[in-house]
Amino acid sequence: MGKATGFIEVYGLTAAFVACDAGCKAANVTVETFDKNKPANADKLPVPLIVLIKFRGSVEDVKAAVEAAADAANALTGVISTHIIPNTEASTEKMLKLNAFDKK
Repeated sequence: MGKATGFIEVYGLTAAFVACDAGCKAANVTVETFDKNKPANADKLPVPLIVLIKFRGSVEDVKAAVEAAADAANALTGVISTHIIPNTEASTEKMLKLNAFDKK
């Protein structure tokens, strides 16, 4: 049985670090590598970078982490979306390691 995975997309890297810190302090979770996206309409967004944070742990811990992270991010720039996968499939595990921060 896989761990739960929680996703939260926020505006900007600063908000991502603040949200990640809040989520990790709120629950017993680990964090996968952040991912980023600069959408085509970036100039019209509050911050031109979207960052995805991925929390891992039990369903209860991941829910608590995502909620705390959302509260923290909303105090700064805002949350775009959140989602929780209760039991991440093995084939999905590989995809969680992918990120755009190491791309040029």
